[in-house]
Order: sequence, then C-alpha cells, then structure tokens
Amino acid sequence: MQAKSEVTIKFSGSLPEAKPAENKKVEVSLTDQNGVVFTALINAKSWRKAETNTAEFADWAGAISGKLGQRTENGFEVVDAGLQIFEKKAKEPKPDVEAEATGEVTGVAS
Repeated sequence: MQAKSEVTIKFSGSLPEAKPAENKKVEVSLTDQNGVVFTALINAKSWRKAETNTAEFADWAGAISGKLGQRTENGFEVVDAGLQIFEKKAKEPKPDVEAEATGEVTGVAS
C-alpha cells in the first residue's frame, strides 16, 4: 500500500532564521520539542511576504508544510515546503451566561 507522508511544523513568537540558498530560496531550520530538526527550502518571495506579515500582525502563528523528506543527521528534510503566516484574532468575550439564564438584563430602562 502506498502512502504519502506530509508534515506541518507550527511556530509562533518569531520567524526562524533563514539562510540564503540556491535557486531563489532560503533555508530554514526548526527544532521541535523533542530536539528533532526540520530543514526546509522556502521560496525567497514567500519568505519576504512572511516577514512583512509578521511585522504587520499584532499576534500571529506560522506553519511550514510539505512532504517528509530524507533523514538528516539531526532530523528530517521537508520537501516542496510552503510557508503560511496566520493572524491571530482576539477572541470575543463570551456573554454572561447567568444573566441570560435568569432573564436579567442590565442597563435597560422599563
């Protein structure tokens, strides 16, 4: 049976360090909580867009995804990798459940 192995590495707080690579790409390495290093080649244009987005967004999270590649000395390669930056939106406060259950409404004149 054939299977596809795909991986998504999520990160936030700061962009990983990027080193220039061949063919208009940058090399990015991320280490997970177990010490496994994932190395990916990202399109330089996508990287510049990610840098812009992280500067514009107050709170953000990122993800590098692609096919799980060859094992390296410290981890794995991520082949055909793509990068996305997502803006984290502030969650709206939940309404007061007790007031709704009892039918009490504050600030309304009768």
